[in-house]
Amino acid sequence: MARNIINIEGVSKAFDIRPLLAGVSLGVSEGERIGIVGRNGGGKSTLLKVLAGIEPPDEGRVTRANWARLGMLNQVDTAEPGATVRDVVIGSKKTHEWASDSGVREILAGLFGGYNSELMDRPFGSLSGGEKRRVGIAQLLIEPLDIILLDEPTNHLDVEGVAWLARHIRKRRDLAVVVITHDRWFLDEVSDQMWEVIDGKVESYDGGYSAYVLAKAERARQQAAEDARKNNLIRKELAWLRRGAPARTSKPKFRVDAANQLIASEPEPRNKAELLNFAANRLGSSVYEIHHARLAIGETTLIDTLNWNIGPGDRIAIVGVNGSGKTTLMRTLAGQYRFAAGKLQVGMTVKAAFLSQHLQELDPSWRVLEAVEKVALHVELGGGREISASQLCERLGFDYEGQQRMVRDLSGGEKRRLQLTRLLMDSPNVLLLDEPTNDFDVETLTALEDLLDSYAGVILVISHDRYFLERVCDRFVGLLGDESLRDLPRGVDQYLELRSSMIEQSISQAPKKTISDAAQVRLIKKEIARLEKQIEKLTSEEAALTQEQESAAFDHQKLLDVGVKLNAVQLQRQKLEDEWLELSGKISE
Repeated sequence: MARNIINIEGVSKAFDIRPLLAGVSLGVSEGERIGIVGRNGGGKSTLLKVLAGIEPPDEGRVTRANWARLGMLNQVDTAEPGATVRDVVIGSKKTHEWASDSGVREILAGLFGGYNSELMDRPFGSLSGGEKRRVGIAQLLIEPLDIILLDEPTNHLDVEGVAWLARHIRKRRDLAVVVITHDRWFLDEVSDQMWEVIDGKVESYDGGYSAYVLAKAERARQQAAEDARKNNLIRKELAWLRRGAPARTSKPKFRVDAANQLIASEPEPRNKAELLNFAANRLGSSVYEIHHARLAIGETTLIDTLNWNIGPGDRIAIVGVNGSGKTTLMRTLAGQYRFAAGKLQVGMTVKAAFLSQHLQELDPSWRVLEAVEKVALHVELGGGREISASQLCERLGFDYEGQQRMVRDLSGGEKRRLQLTRLLMDSPNVLLLDEPTNDFDVETLTALEDLLDSYAGVILVISHDRYFLERVCDRFVGLLGDESLRDLPRGVDQYLELRSSMIEQSISQAPKKTISDAAQVRLIKKEIARLEKQIEKLTSEEAALTQEQESAAFDHQKLLDVGVKLNAVQLQRQKLEDEWLELSGKISE
């Protein structure tokens, strides 16, 4: 029987006067995989921090098993000042200890492509957001933990990185996982249970994200049936009350649409024929035509020869490895860059709008609705459909009160939503979206997908959110880092297969470093043994100098002298460990 790791009873937590958790009771046991969903600002991260013991509850009790080892990945990745990647990921472990662990080697290979001494020596503070995220994940997975709490682990990861992390977590069945993420594909892959944080309560659902959606639909159907019964009783009561005198108004009609009808019929998310017809009428027969083009940044060629036609009604997902040129290609289509060679022909009626990863055009003194109405009062979606600025704001998660808020008071996700709303209000017929789902909660993503279903123009999307791509786009193209753009008829699955094949091929073609000659193997093993003794000696010397440094805290000159010696010993030990690692890789197990 699985043991309980964390249990909370009657927990309440509020910030200012807004309750985030109200009388919540739940628990996490060994090996459980739990996904958490809910609106931004609804209490998801607060729940995770209460489970971790970072935030104390205002009321209620939190108990944790004494034997359980817990780790947490926050939304913001931090480390001690001056820490290197090696310090964060490996810690104080000796090189020959962690390098002989196949599990550690697998994690380094999955997140960093293998051991990279140059990366390991880099200061943590100099890393990009994506690199910091991978370092934080590696640190958690290498530690021998019983439960990990993950707050948006897929942020800044590409599709390949998300797929690897899902596979790794599925394989570690002894590890309990509680995860907050807007990546619905990832939730489906790793979760056996879903928690929805809503109005201070936590609703539990069995299964992953897909099962959660179906269960919610079933609950809605049951609630609709109950509402229908209540409405029928009200109708009878009103009829009885009116029986004494002629009714001056017609009898009320109560119409409640049952959710099971929507599930049973499974309609197409969008009428493709209607949208294509409208897009063709509005855009003409040509959108983008690219002939024999070369895409480059400085001396680096990203795409050598590109021939690509984008027509009206196209909904295209662009996937690829980091640095392969996805954003550069999109910026070129937006007119911000030019191809180094070849020809780009843009349709006469094309009106493109580009949503970059970083937009700074919002005035903090505006109100939300004011910021949208400065662009337009109404937007045309196609097929005669038109909605107002206020209606569009509402569809993207800004209710009446939210529309009156100041821009400076919005969170990062809310500003992102507002930027997208303003973009749509300008009535573009080509949308170029670079990571549009960043900082969005699942509810907002669903609303955005519903809105894009009715959008009649061309859509090109770069995103690591596989669920969003497969929901919104009909075609996939990939940049695999080989200076070409490939069609992917089978979507992300085909992309991952091609990437895996390319990596295996590069490994097989790389010069073999293993040495089979028995005499040379003996010599190398002897050298490894010698290095291990030297490393052990330097480690002891380092510990002694560290102790001497602590005892000389009030002797300035001695502190400097010891510090110089300590630094020299650490550098020498690091050099020997790198030599040990290189020699170890030359002999087969």
